[in-house]
Amino acid sequence: MVFSSAIFLFVFFPLVFGTYHLIPGMKAKNLLLAIASVIFYAFGNPAYTLLLLASVVCNYAFGCILSGGFSRRRAALAAAVVLNVGFLCVFKYLDFFIENINAVTGLGLPLVGIALPVGISFYTFQGMSYVIDVYRDRQMGSRSFSKLLLYISFFPQLVAGPIIKFHDISPQLDRRVCTMEDTALGLRRFIVGLGKKLLIANTMGYTADAVFALGESDMNAALAWTGAICYTLQIYFDFSGYSDMALGLGRIFGLRFAENFRYPYAACGIRDFWKGWHISLTSWFREYLYIPLGGNRKGRLRTSLNKLIVFFTTGIWHGANWTFVIWGMWHGLLSVLEDMKIIPVDKWKGSFLGRAAGHVYTMLAVILGFVVFRADTLSQAWLVISNMFTGFTMTAQQQILTHQLCYPLFLFGMAGAFVLSLPVLPFFREKAEKSGQTGRKLFEGASFVLGACLFVLCLLNLSSATYNPFIYFRF
Repeated sequence: MVFSSAIFLFVFFPLVFGTYHLIPGMKAKNLLLAIASVIFYAFGNPAYTLLLLASVVCNYAFGCILSGGFSRRRAALAAAVVLNVGFLCVFKYLDFFIENINAVTGLGLPLVGIALPVGISFYTFQGMSYVIDVYRDRQMGSRSFSKLLLYISFFPQLVAGPIIKFHDISPQLDRRVCTMEDTALGLRRFIVGLGKKLLIANTMGYTADAVFALGESDMNAALAWTGAICYTLQIYFDFSGYSDMALGLGRIFGLRFAENFRYPYAACGIRDFWKGWHISLTSWFREYLYIPLGGNRKGRLRTSLNKLIVFFTTGIWHGANWTFVIWGMWHGLLSVLEDMKIIPVDKWKGSFLGRAAGHVYTMLAVILGFVVFRADTLSQAWLVISNMFTGFTMTAQQQILTHQLCYPLFLFGMAGAFVLSLPVLPFFREKAEKSGQTGRKLFEGASFVLGACLFVLCLLNLSSATYNPFIYFRF
C-alpha cells in the first residue's frame, strides 16, 4: 500500500473517518476527503503528487473550456487526450520505446529510468473520461475544482481502481447519506478484501514467485502447473481484494461504486470471462474506444479488428512489456474466434457437459495467458508453458522443491481459493433469503461473526508478514 497496512488501519483511516463525521456540510466533507487523498498519495512519493495534481488541474481546465462557449471543441478534446496519453507515454512507456528503437535500429540510446508513478494508469483514465464526457455533454462539466480533485484522487480507489466515470459518481458527491448499516457493511466488505489479499493472494504469490524464479534445469510439469495456477489465483484475489476494500471504504463514506469483479473464473468462454474481470476497465474501453471505433456496426471484419485494437490497448495499458501485449492479443484472438463460432462456446452452453468443456477451455486459456502476463520476458513465459506440457521429469531435487512449496498452509489457502473463486457464497445467501426473515438474519449475523474472526486473522498475519504490495500498484 501507499501507507503501510498498520498505519492505514490504525492511524490514517480512523482519523479521516472520525473527522469526516464531525464536520458539517457536504462541501466540507468532500474537501476533507480530497485533502486526505492527496496526503495518502504523497506518503508514498511526494514528488509524484505534483504529477497527480497537474493531471487534475489540466483536466479541470479542459473541462471548463469544453463546458463553456469555446468554439473549437474538437481541437480542445484532442489536446486533452494527447496531454493525458502523453503523461502515460513519458512516465510509463518512454524506456520501453527507447529499448525497442535500440533493438530495431542498433542505436545505443540511453534509458531515462523514470520511476513509474503509482496508479498513473487509473487516474489518467478517469481524468480522460471526464473530459470526453464533457465534450459529449456540456452539462457534465463541473466548476468545482475540489469536486473533480476528489473524483480523480479519492484514496480508496486512487492507486488500483476500480476506474470510475464522473457521470456515475457526480450526484453522490453532491448529496449522499452514510448510515450505520452502510458503515457496518462497508467495514465487512473491506475486511473481506483484506483477507483475500493477506491470507490467499500472498500465500499463492509466495509459491508462484518461487516457481517463476526457477531455472530451466529445475523446472518440470508439476512445478510449472503449480506456479501457473498459483499466479492465476494470486492475481484474482489480489486485485478483487483491493476492489473489495475500495468498495467497502467508499460505502463507509456514503459512496457506492459498481462491482469490479463477478466471479470471472466461473465463466464459459473468454467473452464471459471479461464480463466478470476488471469490469470497470472493460467498460471504459467499450465506451471510449470500442464504440468510437465503430463497435459492431460496420461488419464482422471491422468488428474483429476493433476488438483486436481494444485488447492490444488493454495489454499495453497494463505495462511497458511485450508480455502484456501478447497477453492482450491472446484474449483478443480468442474473443474473435468465439464471435466467429470457430470456438463454439455458445453451443457448449446448451448442455451440462458442454458448459463443463467450456469452463475447462476458459480456465486453460486464462491460465496460459496469465503465465505470459506474470513472466518478466517472453523466454521465461515459454520456459514455464513448455514445461507445463512437456516437462515430465521428477528428479530428487524437483521432488524436494515440490514438497517444500506444497506446505499445509499453502494447501489450505489453495482449497479456500478454489471455493471462493466460484459463486458459492452467493448461492448460500440466496438460499438464506428464500428461507425467510429468520434465515436472512442468521446468514447476516454469521457473516459479521466470520468477518470479525477474519479481521483477527488479518491482524495476526500483519504482525508477522513482510510488506507485499498489491499487484496492480504497478499499473
